Amino acid sequence: MTSRDTTSDHLDHLLQSSGVTLSASQRRRLDWLVDRLGPAIIHRGSTLGTKHRGVVIVVEPLSGAGAELLVRSLHTDSAVVIPFGENPAFDFLKSKLTDFGTIGPSLDGPHELWWGGHKWRALGTGEHFRTDLPLRVVSCYASALGADHAQKLADALTGFGIAFTIEAIDATGDALSAADKADFMQRMWRQHPEPLLLIDADAVLTEPPLLPANLDCDVAVHKWNRWEMSARTLYVGRTAAAATLLRNWHHIAQAYPSVWDGYLIDQAWSLTSSQLALETVWLPRSYHAPSEDLGTPRHTTIVHNLSGTADLGPDLDFGVAMRGSRRASRSGGRDAMIVVKSDAPSAGAVTVIMRDVANSDAREIADSIEAVTGAFASDSGGFGQLELSLCPWQDDIRAAKAAATSANNRILEIAPWQTLPRDLFRAFAQSKAAGSVVVMTGRG
Repeated sequence: MTSRDTTSDHLDHLLQSSGVTLSASQRRRLDWLVDRLGPAIIHRGSTLGTKHRGVVIVVEPLSGAGAELLVRSLHTDSAVVIPFGENPAFDFLKSKLTDFGTIGPSLDGPHELWWGGHKWRALGTGEHFRTDLPLRVVSCYASALGADHAQKLADALTGFGIAFTIEAIDATGDALSAADKADFMQRMWRQHPEPLLLIDADAVLTEPPLLPANLDCDVAVHKWNRWEMSARTLYVGRTAAAATLLRNWHHIAQAYPSVWDGYLIDQAWSLTSSQLALETVWLPRSYHAPSEDLGTPRHTTIVHNLSGTADLGPDLDFGVAMRGSRRASRSGGRDAMIVVKSDAPSAGAVTVIMRDVANSDAREIADSIEAVTGAFASDSGGFGQLELSLCPWQDDIRAAKAAATSANNRILEIAPWQTLPRDLFRAFAQSKAAGSVVVMTGRG
C-alpha cells in the first residue's frame, strides 16, 4: 500500500467518523490540500496546542473565543476546511481567515464546502507550482479608446511568453457593458482550447499571472472588500461548470444591460453554484491590486486602474442584502442554496424554505438538508425541480417566498429540528392544503 493510499484511508475514517459526506469534487479538493499542506485532523472544539501545519476540518461552529484560539493555533502554511459552509454559524470563523475557495453543493454532497487559511503563500509557491500549464489571457476594450489602450498589457504578456488575445469592441462611447464582456468571453471560450484569464485592458502586470492555472478550479475571481465580485480579473477553467457559468453570465447580462458587470457575475455565480458543484477560488488582493499598491511592500501581480478601496459598483446600497453571505463565500437566504432536478416530466417546482437556521444546531441543519435532498431524490412527488433556501431571518423568509411565488413554485416551510418522512414530496404534492404555501409543524 502506498503512502497516498494510507492518507486516503485516514481521510475516509476521519470523514465517516464525523458524519461528513463530500461530493467527488469536494473530496478531490481535500486530497489536493492534504497533498500540498500536510495531514488532516478534525477540530474537536479545543485548541490545537502546538501550531498545526496541515488541514483542520471544522464540523461544529465555534464561539467567538474558540474561533480566536483556533486561528492563533494555526501554522501560517495551513488551511481550514468547513464541510457545512452554507451554515451562517460558521461566518465568524471565516471572517478571521482569508477565503481561499468554495465548492457548491450537489446531490451526492448537499453542502457547500469552504476552505481558507492565513496566507496564500503556501499554495502559490513550492514544488507543486508549475509555470508550464496551459493558459490564455484575454482582454477587450472599447474601440473608441484607441489601440494604445492595451499596449502595456500586450507588451507584458509577450515578455512573459503567455498566449493572449486582445480585441477592440465596437461599443457606445468608451465603456463596455457587462453584455459586451460576457459576449466576448463566450466567443473566446469557443475559439480557444486553453483555460481563459480575463484581465481589463488597462491593467499592469508585475509578474506572470500563473496562480489561477495552478489551482485546478472551475472559476477564480476576486471579491473586492471581501464581498463584491469583480469582473476585472476572471479565470475560467476548461470545465462544464465553467461553461455553464459563462452561459448564465451572458444570459443575465443580455437581460439586464444597464447593471454593472461585477454584480451580474455575482448573480451568475449564485445561480450556477446552486445547480452544480461549482468550484470557485477567491483570488488574493495581489490579483486585483489598486494602483496605490505599486511601490509599496504589498505583493502585486495584476494592478488595475483603481484608486482607493471604495466599492466598485456605482450604487453603494445596491448589494446590501447580499454582503453578509458573500463575505462568508456562500449563498444568502434570498438565494437557493441548492437546486436539484428530477426525472419527472414536469415544469412544476417546489421551494423548501428552512427557517430557524440562526437558532438551530449545526448538525440538525446538516441532517435536515440531507433529509430534504434525499427525499427528493427518492421520490420527487412529480415535481421537476427542488429549490432549497436557508433563511436565518424573517426578511429572508419573506424574500424567498416572494421569489418562489413569482416563479409559480409551491412552497414548503420547515424547521431543521423536524423529522421529515421519505415520502415528503409525494405527500406534499397530494396535499389538499389551501394555497401554495404549507408550513410543517410538529416533529414529523
